[in-house]
Amino acid sequence: MALYAIADLHLSLGTDKPMDIFKGWQDYSSRLEKNWRNLITDNDTVVIAGDISWAMKLEECYEDFKFINSLPGQKILLKGNHDYWWATKKKIDEFLKENNFSTIKILFNNSFTVDGITICGSRGWYYDADTEADIKVINREVGRLKLSLDSVENKDSTPIVFLHYPPVYNNLECKEIMDTLVSYGIKECYYGHLHGAHTHKNAVTGYYKDINMHLISTDYVDFMPVLVRN
Repeated sequence: MALYAIADLHLSLGTDKPMDIFKGWQDYSSRLEKNWRNLITDNDTVVIAGDISWAMKLEECYEDFKFINSLPGQKILLKGNHDYWWATKKKIDEFLKENNFSTIKILFNNSFTVDGITICGSRGWYYDADTEADIKVINREVGRLKLSLDSVENKDSTPIVFLHYPPVYNNLECKEIMDTLVSYGIKECYYGHLHGAHTHKNAVTGYYKDINMHLISTDYVDFMPVLVRN
């Protein structure tokens, strides 16, 4: 019963926006499926940290969600910047139930506990945002992150935070997000969003302000879910 994580699947099985045109992404959905099936069992849980589907509307996610649901394990999804299909949690939950996508759950202002680990998180926001509109989004995302962290019922469990945006990149950080992680005593954070060798090289991994940072973008981890806990 292990916990894994990955971000940025960028599936387009029901829409016409393939990622194969980008270097390193050739036949990516098949590679992801092969790796997933070789690694994940039905007893495992996988957090998918945003940018899940290129669909523009929730109903257009059907083929992508069907693919995700067919893979082994339970999946917990959080929002990314390209998840334009994202609706209210109530609507997404209804969509999942109507289509019998029983292995998929949504992380949105809530948390999930798996074998003593509590999965918390939010989308996050840009580390270099400074406009008035950006500040409003950051404050909203901080609020969602705090709601997630405050929803933890088992205070003996270990909270791990999953974000889509990196809370820190190169020498820049999203201060409001980082301050929240530090104030809640978070020791591990997993994030995605960054693509390509030119951005990967500046990603912050390892310890930063006593928090172990992990980049889990699909192309960074070679389309292989990353083990979080055995």
